[in-house]
Amino acid sequence: MHPMLNTAIKAARRAGDLIQRAARDLDRVSVSLKGPKDFVSDVDRAAEQAIVEIIHHSYPHHGILAEEGTAGNTAKQSEYLWVIDPLDGTTNFLHGLPHYCVSVAVRHHDVMAHGVVYDPVRNDLFAASRGRGAFLNDRRIRVSRRDQLADCLIGTGFAFRDGKLVESYAAMMKVMMEKAAGLRRPGAAALDLAYVAAGWYDGFWEMSLQPWDVAAGSLLVVEAGGLVGDLQGADHWYQSGHIIAATPKVFDEMVHTLSPMARGL
Repeated sequence: MHPMLNTAIKAARRAGDLIQRAARDLDRVSVSLKGPKDFVSDVDRAAEQAIVEIIHHSYPHHGILAEEGTAGNTAKQSEYLWVIDPLDGTTNFLHGLPHYCVSVAVRHHDVMAHGVVYDPVRNDLFAASRGRGAFLNDRRIRVSRRDQLADCLIGTGFAFRDGKLVESYAAMMKVMMEKAAGLRRPGAAALDLAYVAAGWYDGFWEMSLQPWDVAAGSLLVVEAGGLVGDLQGADHWYQSGHIIAATPKVFDEMVHTLSPMARGL
């Protein structure tokens, strides 16, 4: 195992332990509002601080881009950039809904090199290094073999921060409800992408995501044999935050289905 992946796993597990301790007594968690419907808790910040400390101990000169800005998000021009979501699914966590995760990724010269998504509720550790495959708890995972959207279970997420996207998203959701076997919206994009990699979903799409939402999960999908792109199937998903991830044939069908409603976004 690559030392950086090892560090990412150690950091994600440390954060997950901290989150689960807090989950036992949610009444003591303090919460503030970052924006419309966008919450942050002292648990998010403490988990991020724990991750940053572990990374800085091993790699003090690496850049860090983290959702809560614990590291000041400095040195982003570094050769190596760690992209961190300490608690993806904060709203679920705060309500006691047991579906959230920690996401830690490393980009090397703007290419995703290592990624970890850790679900502390199920103790599921998804991990991947570029060119080395994707794993769940040390077992190799692959995307599903389904090749027709009509047979597929598709994950999604609401673009809840951006009201301008509501009509486009509603149109997409309507057509996907008609074309797919089922839709799911659990509320943690990093886990959604990990589920595509594991073959539990056949595809996933969402709009207006942040880099820390998609960094680790996108590598998991690619290393598990899937495809990742924007709503037109191109490679601008990391910049735009609009993403489709799926098995290869389902990816093409999802792009064909969703791209007409994504023009101008």
